[in-house]
Amino acid sequence: MLILGANRLAGMLGTWRANGPAYADLSERIRLLVLDGRLPVGARLPAERELSESLQLSRTTVSAAYARLRDAGYLESLRGSGSVVKIPGQQPERAQAAGPDSLDLSKAALPAAPQLADAAAAALGQLPGRLTEPGYDPVGLPALREAIAERYAFRGLPTDPGQIMVTIGAQHAVALLSRVLLERGDTALLESPTYPHGAEAIRAAGGRIVPVAVTPRDGWDTEGLAQAFRRSRPAMAYLMPDFHNPTGAVMAPPERTALLELAARTGTVVVADETMAELSIDSAGPVSPLAVHGPAVLVGSLGKTVWGGLRIGWIRAEPDLITRLVQARFANDLGTPVLEQLVAVQALAKYEEILAGRRELLRSGRDRLESLLAAALPEWDVPRVAGGLSTWVNIGRPVSSQLTLAARSRGLLLAAGPVFGSDGVFERFLRLPISYGAPETTRAVEVLADAWAGLGKSPAPPSYQPAVV
Repeated sequence: MLILGANRLAGMLGTWRANGPAYADLSERIRLLVLDGRLPVGARLPAERELSESLQLSRTTVSAAYARLRDAGYLESLRGSGSVVKIPGQQPERAQAAGPDSLDLSKAALPAAPQLADAAAAALGQLPGRLTEPGYDPVGLPALREAIAERYAFRGLPTDPGQIMVTIGAQHAVALLSRVLLERGDTALLESPTYPHGAEAIRAAGGRIVPVAVTPRDGWDTEGLAQAFRRSRPAMAYLMPDFHNPTGAVMAPPERTALLELAARTGTVVVADETMAELSIDSAGPVSPLAVHGPAVLVGSLGKTVWGGLRIGWIRAEPDLITRLVQARFANDLGTPVLEQLVAVQALAKYEEILAGRRELLRSGRDRLESLLAAALPEWDVPRVAGGLSTWVNIGRPVSSQLTLAARSRGLLLAAGPVFGSDGVFERFLRLPISYGAPETTRAVEVLADAWAGLGKSPAPPSYQPAVV
């Protein structure tokens, strides 16, 4: 059970006061934290007395807020366990969002590439020749490792198949690298905002996160990056230098060189998540991997480019690290499915054709979303991305959680800005995918415009200014 201290919950609340009674404003802010997933089900809230002291409120106010949450089904009082977070048995927002007519844009993803069906059929024809083998494959089929190595060479980075380990998607790769590269208590440099599951993998390995800011228009905070390396000397740095998720930023070549020089001086292993790297919209040429500029471990995947249902990822690293990763892998799984690897070999043979189709789809999706938002919500700041699957929109008010909650009640699922940060930051931002077709995007913008207008008719939301990190 997660036990929250009073000071930690106070930090998550931010400046929670609005225009209503204090107990109502406090309970509403806690409710939003629960619905946004930042207060997990089963977490124990601080005692009323402790929270009242931390927030400088009367205990009566905190007691009334807790009571309001209990009445609404968001808290349960258990003897010996205090007040524990729960989800109401009947929750209108989630019930509607889970219905058959709901639209889920919480995932920035593409439908399967048209070439995948033929690739799967060809792979199935090859499967009988593999059935006499044990099928447990912790490092990857030689044919797939060779195809991945050839792809790196095409992008300007000569690679030996011995530098490749095939994984069950990129998330699996990042989790495995975190377990091998981090000791409990080690620091790990991480972008802010970032891919949520990357942060989860680092925390699960016992790492302490040191954040560095990245924005759509200004990119990486180079001064903050240098300070983080000098002061924290992180054991690992997890970055997305190409079409960063969620901002869409791309790291310039001089910044890449400087990053790897800093890492070399502090002995930091840089892990570059390149799952978006080949989803360029405005350029048809291959994107150079980060490791062209210096030593770096690379993570790739077919989940974003070919199909999320094809659970094939990989790690490119020096052979000694590959050996350590294989040894560590046996504690959790015994290898990547053989049939999916055979499909991946076929897909990589048609990769340029697949990427060309993705480029056209994403270009039309980006332009469509920009046009619809400009017409329906002109006050929003929508940065133009050059690739990737989403854009990081500044909605201008710190109400991202409220907006996504209002959209959810109208049948639209979105990922609120704070999902990509920690402790309530990024309430002014919303990640919107550019990867959906015209009907879905049109409907999504219509729902957002209606939900946004509805927020204006409600009492003013909590005025929360995220901390600068």
